[in-house]
Amino acid sequence: MNLASTDFELFAIEPRFAIEQDALDGRWRALQGEVHPDRFAAQGAAAQRVAMQWAVRVNEAYQRLKSPLQRAAYLCELNGAAIEAENNTAMPAAFLIQQMEWRETLDDAHDLAAVQALETEVSTYRTDALATLRHTLDAAHDFAAAAHQVRALMFVERFALDIDARLEALGQ
Repeated sequence: MNLASTDFELFAIEPRFAIEQDALDGRWRALQGEVHPDRFAAQGAAAQRVAMQWAVRVNEAYQRLKSPLQRAAYLCELNGAAIEAENNTAMPAAFLIQQMEWRETLDDAHDLAAVQALETEVSTYRTDALATLRHTLDAAHDFAAAAHQVRALMFVERFALDIDARLEALGQ
């Protein structure tokens, strides 16, 4: 293993958006077994520190690869299309209008059924957007367009968290 390897190389999987979650999980467990610091207890503090670095690296890679949005952003970055979410917030007008409508709907939703209906709508949008992103990355290999889609999905993910918070406040 090499600390400079990409996450995909580290996990021995093809660098693509569509991955098999079970294979990723299995490889993570195997890697954790190889690098867990307890395995190096008899080899001294230096070996344990190196093992800890490896364990952290493996966990960070696993977290990045298991999250569809983080995995997509990582693929874009690997292929020269920086996400730059902090600096590039430009979105199409239709998308911004949709976001405003969702916000207003959430603000006006005072019962569980209304918030759950919005949650379903946003979840469907997210599912469709991830399918489009999968095609953009794995079939079209258009990483610049994918970076734009990732930025839009980041807005959707943040809004979904707001819906979750509202559901929690309503006791759901």
